[in-house]
This record gives sequence, C-alpha cells and structure tokens, in this order.
Amino acid sequence: MNSKFRTLELAINLHKECQKLKMKAYLKSQLERATSSVALNLSEGNARFGTADRRRFFQIAYASLKEVEVALMLASVSSTKLADLTDHLGGSIYNLIRRCA
Repeated sequence: MNSKFRTLELAINLHKECQKLKMKAYLKSQLERATSSVALNLSEGNARFGTADRRRFFQIAYASLKEVEVALMLASVSSTKLADLTDHLGGSIYNLIRRCA
C-alpha cells in the first residue's frame, strides 16, 4: 500500500512530527486536520486513474500544506526540521501536480 510513494511518506512524517508539538488546542486541532488532509489527499489522488482527477487531489494536498505552514507560523513554531520537511514536501507535491498537467 503506497510503499514506494515517497511524497506520501513525507506527508506521514510531517503529520507525526506535528503531533509532537505543544500549542493551543484550537491550533493543534487545525494543524492535525491539515496534516492528515495532506496525506489523505495524496493517497486518494494517487489511486485515481484520470490525470485531471489526480491533479485535483494533489492540488488539495498542496493547499492543505500551505494551511499547515500558516498554522505553524501562528503558533510561533520555528523548527528548522519542520521548515525543511514542509519545503521538501511542497516541492514534491508541486512536481506531482506538474506531471499531471
């Protein structure tokens, strides 16, 4: 199940890293929903056969990643590890979207 899908592996890793953070409950809840949305939409998009359909799910995953980045800013989280992970994941998702164009 998606064992060779490195972008999904990055998204799952981001979700796990964000779960470890301490922050206000409302932001933590939103952050967890957004990180799970990234992974879930990548998985669902990867299962689609039509290119336009795949691209739509990858775009939703990318938008959710942007939500994650803002939630981390709002919570004043300044982790180089998380910044590198979100940058790498964003680039990977962007490449998936471009391949579907």
